[in-house]
Amino acid sequence: MKKLTPEQSKELLRILKDRFEKNMHRHEEIDWSNVQAKLEAAPEKLWSLHQMDTTDGEPDVVAYNQEQNEYMFCDCSTESPKGRRSVCYDQEALESRKKHKPENSAINMAASMGIELLTEAQYRALQKLENFDKKTSSWIQTPADIRKLGGALFCDYRFGHVFVYHNGADSYYGARGFRGALFV
Repeated sequence: MKKLTPEQSKELLRILKDRFEKNMHRHEEIDWSNVQAKLEAAPEKLWSLHQMDTTDGEPDVVAYNQEQNEYMFCDCSTESPKGRRSVCYDQEALESRKKHKPENSAINMAASMGIELLTEAQYRALQKLENFDKKTSSWIQTPADIRKLGGALFCDYRFGHVFVYHNGADSYYGARGFRGALFV
């Protein structure tokens, strides 16, 4: 199991609590002490949040699912996380590139971090909290039928609206990364 040292855990919890308190508009009905208790009981989730944070994702709580008793953390960096840009969509896309391959893919990176790419619905919900990706874009989970044809989806926020676009799954750009979700 991947886990942080006690010192790393303490520091990450401090960072997350500070971010939580500075951004109450993202989670007005949620009490930090409940979130912290769930995190302390799940060291592997703390490790994933650390991965999100060290790649400049600035993870924060954005939702609570009462039925599942789960908090949703999401990357809340203003732009797509810097440490996760210039990646194609998935392993198949990475392998299909003959020239100028990116170092990794969004799906591979997310899996190695223990997180998931946002769905379109999650991305749109995030944008209702505040506006993200005004200069960058983020890969999102792509339906199998689109992916089967070689495409992948990404989103951004322009002109006061969320836009969903398509591109070849093997494409990658310096301004495109991905936002992750983690459920605790």
